[in-house]
Amino acid sequence: MNDKTGKLIVISAPSGTGKTTLVKRLLEKESNMIASVSFTTRPRRENEIEGVDYFFVDRSEFRQMVVMDEFLEHATVFDNYYGTQKKIVSNNLQKGLNVILEIDWQGAQQIREKMSDCVMIFLIPPSKNVLLSRLKNRGTDSEEEIENRFNQAVLDLNESSKFDHVLVNDQIDQAVDNIVLCIQGNLNKTNQSRKVDQALESFLETN
Repeated sequence: MNDKTGKLIVISAPSGTGKTTLVKRLLEKESNMIASVSFTTRPRRENEIEGVDYFFVDRSEFRQMVVMDEFLEHATVFDNYYGTQKKIVSNNLQKGLNVILEIDWQGAQQIREKMSDCVMIFLIPPSKNVLLSRLKNRGTDSEEEIENRFNQAVLDLNESSKFDHVLVNDQIDQAVDNIVLCIQGNLNKTNQSRKVDQALESFLETN
């Protein structure tokens, strides 16, 4: 039995920042790390696998889980419910595994209130043009949905100051290395702050 409790790592980012790809790369690199699979009421996409990407449930079942206090956090994003089940996180932490929660900023703040020793990381895109390109290249959303996601992403950037670390996801390997440094407490925040400031400034520029 592993007597060393794992660490909880919360990763949030606006839609289209590339956090899912980054988390997958992080899991490939770090053997003592696992991603917690969230529950959601949104429809399953063609390339998604039940129990791997999400646990897909209907709204009635999700609401019942809320009533039964099964969630560590839950939130509504683009009219769909998302939640992290307590027992999944707890079981993995007790095994000594570092657990990644890939959730939105609303859920992240709920986690902070309940587990203050978690590591909170917020990812941002390198510029607004890159974000728009990523949203369009996913090929899963209509033009209206892309516009809504972009506008929401801009609003979400305002929440970055509530996190322990803010990283720019421009080069995925570098971003993965920086997350590892965050977890270890060895990140050079000064260098990162310059990149973050430059990225945020691009969203303030007018075309």
